[in-house]
Amino acid sequence: MIQITEAFVDDIAKIQEIAHITWPITYGEILTAEQLDYMLDLIYSDEALSRQIQNKEQLFYLISDSESVIGFIGIEHNYKNEAITKIHKIYLLPETQGKGYGKIVFEEIAKMAAENHSNELLLNVNRFNTALNFYKKLGFEIKETVDIEIGNGYLMEDYVMGKDI
Repeated sequence: MIQITEAFVDDIAKIQEIAHITWPITYGEILTAEQLDYMLDLIYSDEALSRQIQNKEQLFYLISDSESVIGFIGIEHNYKNEAITKIHKIYLLPETQGKGYGKIVFEEIAKMAAENHSNELLLNVNRFNTALNFYKKLGFEIKETVDIEIGNGYLMEDYVMGKDI
């Protein structure tokens, strides 16, 4: 059984730890080591996470099993003032994959989204990320192809995927 609990500034170190474990595995064959380091620093620095959590730019949640924290999510309800919940971040430790946790987490996100009057889930996924197939199995569809400049000459080459709830 898993639990999803709200994360606070005190949880930043745990979020960073999970990001630093999952990102090299998720993106190691997609991004250069330099881009990986740049993005981790950009998105997961103490300052960036503190701002996002304190300003409620994203709502962060820790995902735990009976023994420890195994992942985290960052979501935003009322995305762009629409009835959409945007999933900005969802990462589970590699050893948890294939156990059905991801599906459970998405079901919980959908419940939270519905409680916040959303009728759609939205997420971005790197076009070369193997999670793309998982998202399709969950009913997400590609809505758009985007290239997002993130500085230092780097792009995020993503699909925007959506799913009605």
